[in-house]
Amino acid sequence: MKILNVVGARPNFMKIAPIIKAMDRYPDQIEHLLVHTGQHYDQKMSKAFFDDLGMPRPDIDLGVGSGSHAQQTGQVMVKFEQVCLQEKPDLVMVVGDVNSTMACTITAKKLGIRVAEEIVEVSRVVIDVAGDQ
Repeated sequence: MKILNVVGARPNFMKIAPIIKAMDRYPDQIEHLLVHTGQHYDQKMSKAFFDDLGMPRPDIDLGVGSGSHAQQTGQVMVKFEQVCLQEKPDLVMVVGDVNSTMACTITAKKLGIRVAEEIVEVSRVVIDVAGDQ
């Protein structure tokens, strides 16, 4: 199974690190690539997170950078679509609730690619729907 693990912002790094370590235990069954959208793009800070969490360097860096929410989300979608078409993953793994997470989820689903998400996010959706705000 080929999986694209998506990160874009600092909270994603902490959430994806143990998932990558778990996937690494099954090299004959899981081929995974780490895709960094570049949503939070400070190289020094990103490098520190990767080093501290023992994560591999991203296999693919979309290099999106800053911009308005719409610009950033749109750029992630366009660039991630190209990655999906080239890599042909069986699954896209997203964590967190940042622009990159939403953009890559929409892109993958539109291409008919299954999306796995961190289970805690299901609770967030329920709370958002049920909440009074």
